[in-house]
Amino acid sequence: MFEQLGLIGCGLMGGSFALAMKRAGLVKRVVGYSKSPSTTERARQMGVIDVEAPSALLAVSGADIVLLAVPVSATEATLKAIKHLVTPDMLIMDVGSTKRDVIDAARRVLRDHVTSFVPCHPIAGSEASGVEHADADLYYGRQVILTPIDKTSTNHVQSAASLWEGLGCKVLRMTPEAHDSAFAAVSHLPHLIAFALINSISGQQNGKDFLQLAGPGFRDFTRIAASDPKVWRDILVANRHELLDQTKLFRQSLHAMEQLIEHGDTDALEQAIAHASDTRANWRMGSKKPA
Repeated sequence: MFEQLGLIGCGLMGGSFALAMKRAGLVKRVVGYSKSPSTTERARQMGVIDVEAPSALLAVSGADIVLLAVPVSATEATLKAIKHLVTPDMLIMDVGSTKRDVIDAARRVLRDHVTSFVPCHPIAGSEASGVEHADADLYYGRQVILTPIDKTSTNHVQSAASLWEGLGCKVLRMTPEAHDSAFAAVSHLPHLIAFALINSISGQQNGKDFLQLAGPGFRDFTRIAASDPKVWRDILVANRHELLDQTKLFRQSLHAMEQLIEHGDTDALEQAIAHASDTRANWRMGSKKPA
């Protein structure tokens, strides 16, 4: 059990983590800070945190575990704000969807204390945001990717793994490079496509009328387009090199199918669809429900 969690970012991800930790009996006290004082106050009213901190620095004062639940672009500034109270015994984790940029920021700011930082990516979330959507079950049954570097303390890595497992998660380890490459393909590209599709339809003269006719398939396909704009702006830019590699491959695949349609090659088109259908039918997500 941890004595005190210093929670920086009391929104959906951070709030859900605090609630899950409390329910599992893994922490005695949660001190929280958010950039918006109203968010921090709401988190206390909901029982997500026990104490409101006026700054990120004071949120980590006395903490033996710290969670950074902030946009990836805010990682460096957040670490700078707390670095003077970071100790070798303090476990620091994040929940960012990109890892190389976050790790680079940690190396620059924490220096020798980067040993305390265990980069994490829980494969969980929602198109909804804000502490009012915090859910103790958000992480249960989900995969969590740890991407420690050579300087990361092995004791802290083990503590992080045990913690996430205690929340009902399946813990995997990857290199930061492998992580960013994989999630450019299976997370960042799908979000980009969903955003672009909605914009392409809504930008048409009759776009609003078309959207009124859309059914469950369209709803399911585009659900992630309702995600937080600032969060996804940061993710797409942070992982742009890997993402742009994936967009090139996607355009090639889309162009190939366009050619089959244009030429009326029904046999080849059916084969291409069948390949996609079989691949999707045989895919099993490593968690209890879609993210």
